[in-house]
Amino acid sequence: MLDYILLDGDIVNFNPTFGLATVVVRPGNLVGSGVPTLRGKPMCVEGDEADVAVAGCVYTAGAFTIPGTGTLKIAALGSDQVAQQTKVSGKSVLLKGTVFTAKFEVQLPAQQPSSPPVADPNTQYPGGTGSFVTMNQTWRGL
Repeated sequence: MLDYILLDGDIVNFNPTFGLATVVVRPGNLVGSGVPTLRGKPMCVEGDEADVAVAGCVYTAGAFTIPGTGTLKIAALGSDQVAQQTKVSGKSVLLKGTVFTAKFEVQLPAQQPSSPPVADPNTQYPGGTGSFVTMNQTWRGL
């Protein structure tokens, strides 16, 4: 399916629900490593999504109502977000597509308010989702 090619600096938006965890999300940015460039910005290619990390996001989870913090990451791209035919230096370009899957990695566990407080035992929360916002409204890939 023909869709817009993602470029360096495009926005990564995460949705706040990760299973039982609710995260105060912030957007991230893609860093493109593909050449050639489009209007001076490198194209994003397969693998660039692995470098997206939005640290310091606050979360709570179920009974763990004293907030903790962690990092948002892309777990897997949607099948419509990796070009099947458009490649740069042998790598598929990334496309805007619809939805990717995301994960939340806990750095400072949320706590259950008790005496003493009980820390959230989970080190990560998978099952989140997100999407891309691109400033590219011209170039498309397939």
